[in-house]
Amino acid sequence: MRPDVQVALLGGSFNPPHVGHLMAATYVHATQGVDEVWLMPSWQHPFGKQMESFEHRVAMCEAMCAETSGWLKTTLIEREPGLTGRTVDTLSLLVERYPDTRWSLIIGSDILKDLPHWKDFHRIREMSRVVVLYRAGYPAPETVGPPLAEVSSTLVRDMLARGVEPAELVPAGSLAHARAHGLYGLGVRG
Repeated sequence: MRPDVQVALLGGSFNPPHVGHLMAATYVHATQGVDEVWLMPSWQHPFGKQMESFEHRVAMCEAMCAETSGWLKTTLIEREPGLTGRTVDTLSLLVERYPDTRWSLIIGSDILKDLPHWKDFHRIREMSRVVVLYRAGYPAPETVGPPLAEVSSTLVRDMLARGVEPAELVPAGSLAHARAHGLYGLGVRG
């Protein structure tokens, strides 16, 4: 990586990745002066929620990245031994591993209320610029940009459970991977 590259991290379960993730990444890349946006799928859910395997979630993220011109990437950092999914620890490892990179962390305004429960959020702010995107329905003074699309992985999974394929909410490559591997019940019905 060249010196002084600016990378924005977009973490999440990506269970599955959806157009809201893509729109958030595109907006930050286009307006916040970053060279790359890295999708950072969680290795395990901090509250033990069931998810598709890490490998499948990474493959769906990589399929979404393939539809961009190289600025959107997927990092596997969360699977590093010793990491527990706490952002401060992951960011510390990234800062150590890539000392010439300037980091931004993308969060949605919907999680601002949870920040007091995050471990060492003050250290996260020391290591990165925190970019708060406006999630529809969660106005906050420090947000940037227009309201993000009202879409969530939960909504997508609910649609799939009802037998509705969310082609307008999940990028084509990600949906194709899910279908090819029977994720979320796709391809099982019929």
